[in-house]
This record gives sequence, structure tokens and C-alpha cells, in this order.
Amino acid sequence: MNEQTSRKLIAAGAVLFLLGLVTGFVIPIFENSRMGLASHLEGVMNGTFLIAVGAVWSRLILSARLQATAFWLLLYGTYANWLLVLLAAMYGTSEMTPIAGAGHSGLPWQETLVTVGLSSVGITMLAAVTILVIGFMRHQEGS
Repeated sequence: MNEQTSRKLIAAGAVLFLLGLVTGFVIPIFENSRMGLASHLEGVMNGTFLIAVGAVWSRLILSARLQATAFWLLLYGTYANWLLVLLAAMYGTSEMTPIAGAGHSGLPWQETLVTVGLSSVGITMLAAVTILVIGFMRHQEGS
């Protein structure tokens, strides 16, 4: 199970890294190119993060349920982060990202979508990384 989960995380990270690279090529077409750059960086950094977590997944000491929870939280959080920042770039939203979105504003529904989405990403990633920290800090009995 650990080896299979590790491979899935590494593959998901490679795909997200690729999406981040592709996003970099289309930055100029976005309503807010600064947010386009942010989406490019989110894809590349979150892809790298997933690859790194996948590489050390076997060192986690967690129940199967917590491992599954961490896995799905990580996938949602990293992919949604890239996608929602991409949407912010396309729509030109700024409520959730006032520095990168300065001088732009989206329609109310677009602002709400990005704000709620990025808020969920923050909560999700905090929960996922907390689970990882607990799993990495645990010591196996007898070691």
C-alpha cells in the first residue's frame, strides 16, 4: 500500500509540475498576468512538494485511515491551489489576493468562487501537513 501510494503521489506531482510549466507559457493571455505567474509557480512548487512527499511516504507512521486522509487532502489542496489561482488570473479577481490582484476585480460570483476555493485550500493544506508532521514525528516501537 505504501509503495503504491508513493508512486501515485510522485506521478500526481509530475503531472502538476507539467501543468505548472504549461501555465508558464500562457501567462500573457490572462486578464491578470501577475496571477498567471503565481499559478505557474503554484503548479511547479506544489508538483515538487507532491514528488517530495511521495519519495518519503514510506517513513510515515500513521494508521491506514490517516494515510488515506492525508493522501486525498494533499491531492485536493495542491491541484485546487493551482487551479484556483489560474481562475483568479483568468477572471482578474483580487479580493483574496489583493497584492497580486491590485488593479483588477472579477464579477461577484468569480470573487466568491476564488475566495471560498482558496480558503478551502488553506484549511485543507494545514490539515494535510499537520497529519504529515505527526506521522513523521512518530517513532516506531523498537527503533
